Amino acid sequence: AAQIDRAGCFKYSPVEGAAANALPGTVSEELKEDRYARFMETQERISAGRLAKKVGREVEVLVDAVEPDHAVARSSADAPDIDGLVYVDDPAGLAPGDFAQVIVHGSDAHDLFARPV
Repeated sequence: AAQIDRAGCFKYSPVEGAAANALPGTVSEELKEDRYARFMETQERISAGRLAKKVGREVEVLVDAVEPDHAVARSSADAPDIDGLVYVDDPAGLAPGDFAQVIVHGSDAHDLFARPV
């Protein structure tokens, strides 16, 4: 209901010294996997819908890497190595560390696809 932009989860596993290890009613591995899969499917759907709303918008990105056919960047809302990426077409003139204005032309469940302004 909250339509959270980004969320993740993990399946509980015992950790040495954790108070939860002593709780009754251990959940089966099968149930853990089912809950995990349902949560991640729901979040992926929410993320895809929220990112799709950015198509057509101009966004400032920080360029992390430049490949021959695209640059890999992130917006101010994206944490390195955690959140999605912005793949920028036609990276001529871009270098790692540059800030660039881009127009978003596509999206998927995690990433945006853009071109320089």
